[in-house]
Amino acid sequence: MSKEKKAKENEEEIQTEQAAEESKEVSPEEKLKAELEETKDKLLRLMAEYDNFRKRSQKEKETAFGDSKASTIAEFLPLFDNFQRAMSADDTDLETYKKGMEMIFNQYGEILKKLGVEAFGEKGDSFDPNIHNAVMHEEDDEQEENIVLDVFSPGYKIGERIIRPAIVKVVN
Repeated sequence: MSKEKKAKENEEEIQTEQAAEESKEVSPEEKLKAELEETKDKLLRLMAEYDNFRKRSQKEKETAFGDSKASTIAEFLPLFDNFQRAMSADDTDLETYKKGMEMIFNQYGEILKKLGVEAFGEKGDSFDPNIHNAVMHEEDDEQEENIVLDVFSPGYKIGERIIRPAIVKVVN
């Protein structure tokens, strides 16, 4: 056989196979099975992606909490070191000791400010039960009603979040 004849026969066979494949009709049942398998595959992939996302989010949350805790502690370590020095100083006179304590107190205030903590609750403020804890009250006709007379412990907040309410005495 000549090469031309073989090529022509091969071409005819290919065309016949293509025609046979085209003439085969896929039954609706087979189409539905194929769609079902495709949908199952997509669902499994989506579930795996969600599980990975959930695990990654949990890990990021734990890491963020640990990092913020560590950075906060790192801010207070110099303060702790200064307290240790003050406690170990045996032969210090009272005036020097008091000056050292004032420096530590100021350092503590600076750390709180750096962390975004604000103190609130001043004498003369209007009483607000959302941010003040009234532990005493006094009747005084000369004073305005619901005014803070005395602050036993200041309150602290970060932004709008109250860390601790101010403990106060109020005029009723």
